[in-house]
Amino acid sequence: MLEEVYAAFTARLRTRSEEELARPSRAEAWTVRELLLHQLSDARRALVALATPAEGPADVDAVTYWRAFRPDVGDGGAAHARLVVRVAAAYDGTAGLLAEWDETSGAAARAAAAADPDALVATQGHVLTVRDLVSTLVVEATVHLLDAWAEPPSAALDHTLQVLERIHGGPLAPAPSPAEQVLQATGRAPSDHAAYPLLG
Repeated sequence: MLEEVYAAFTARLRTRSEEELARPSRAEAWTVRELLLHQLSDARRALVALATPAEGPADVDAVTYWRAFRPDVGDGGAAHARLVVRVAAAYDGTAGLLAEWDETSGAAARAAAAADPDALVATQGHVLTVRDLVSTLVVEATVHLLDAWAEPPSAALDHTLQVLERIHGGPLAPAPSPAEQVLQATGRAPSDHAAYPLLG
């Protein structure tokens, strides 16, 4: 599933012109091109995490991992948002960025597939299983594919909905499509639901 959603990023963005990649994404701080740089940094983090065994017990799982990520209440993400803009601007066009993303994301997906799902690894100050780490990577890539105005693979979209329902503690509010449910639950699309957004 991780390999599929990462490959979808590569396939969808390769068809975009430089002008299209320079347009705003649904992630308000970034253009689509800058969003790709953010995803590249996440694939790099995945590689580091998968090579960083940790002693237990795990302190977060595929659901509780997301509790700390709340830009709407100030989680320190603004500094990262600014950094992404600066680093993306340093690339000479998008071809090099896409090539690096393709290489790095492919390596991360292969490393995840080869790892013991129950092994414990460390990332961002937390310990969690490889299975839960991969879930967080799938959710992030799925949401950001929607941010890039693309449709995620169905398995990744279904998985993301399941995680959001667990975060919410029950079914999400009805919407015209599963993608729209994710967009509303994550604050990308308007909703009157008092609990939204469930994550940043």
